[in-house]
Amino acid sequence: MDLFVSMEAFVRAAEAQSFASAARQLGVAKSVITVRVKQLEERFGVSLFHRSTRAVRLSEAGESYYRECVEIVNRIRDLAQRPGLADASPSGMLNVHVLPGFALGHFSDAVIRFRERYPRVEFTVVVNDRVIDPVQEGFDLALQIFPPASDALIERRLFPVRGMLCASPDYVECEPPLHTPSDLLNHDFARYSYYPWGDKWPFMKRDECFEVTLNPVLKTNSVHMLLEFARAGAGVVYLPTMVAAPDLLERRLLRVLPDYAAPPLWLSAVYPSTHRLTTKVKLFVEFIVERYPREPHWDEALLAAVAGDEQT
Repeated sequence: MDLFVSMEAFVRAAEAQSFASAARQLGVAKSVITVRVKQLEERFGVSLFHRSTRAVRLSEAGESYYRECVEIVNRIRDLAQRPGLADASPSGMLNVHVLPGFALGHFSDAVIRFRERYPRVEFTVVVNDRVIDPVQEGFDLALQIFPPASDALIERRLFPVRGMLCASPDYVECEPPLHTPSDLLNHDFARYSYYPWGDKWPFMKRDECFEVTLNPVLKTNSVHMLLEFARAGAGVVYLPTMVAAPDLLERRLLRVLPDYAAPPLWLSAVYPSTHRLTTKVKLFVEFIVERYPREPHWDEALLAAVAGDEQT
């Protein structure tokens, strides 16, 4: 028995409360995790888990062993990838969960550039806007705009996700003018389903806040469907700038009510606390921070375009 390999399988299964999730994280079959945990139990003569058809949970002996194991496993994993050792380059699978608004148009390039630096790192990327617990679902890292699902997770804010009210030029020309947020009640409005405000929107104008209860004709969990809705001239939508910037810069969409904005959200990296020292995760998070500063390039381009319009 390779003791470290079995310990790592045990730690992953304990954190995920699932042999199947541990197997996905380590890239092996569920039966392999079962065998490795059984080897540990036979070695120490105790049951490490209480097993059921739905989940596994640590026994009293398992909880004690986990506390001893987790720091050892993470320390050895980190040492194996530390610069200055014979094999300094991080390697293996990085399982990442990414929200669609960032994944489509931005994230693939980040993966490509990261692998140019660290070619031995491989990625499994799931694109979905659900708020997940990375431990429960077998991910090393989640990139999301909502708070972590558990207090046991670490959240690192990366950059603000700003939004703008947008509509097509034809729509703006043909429909009633918009001067204040309450004018949206006279328009077909579409919104993302999971914004924290629901239908009560807090619009900011300088230091003033205006709350308007809107009645959307379309709610969807797809910001890209909202983009298509706006392009088709079907109404007014609120889009994150990381999705809408190309259309706004090319004038396929126009910003409406430019003096008003909802509070920005934040794209955050969320990961298990036990991965605090995992080199692979830490390097990738630092890479994202380096690549996407607090003023992302799409917002810089929009601000520059607005400044140019004001001077002409």
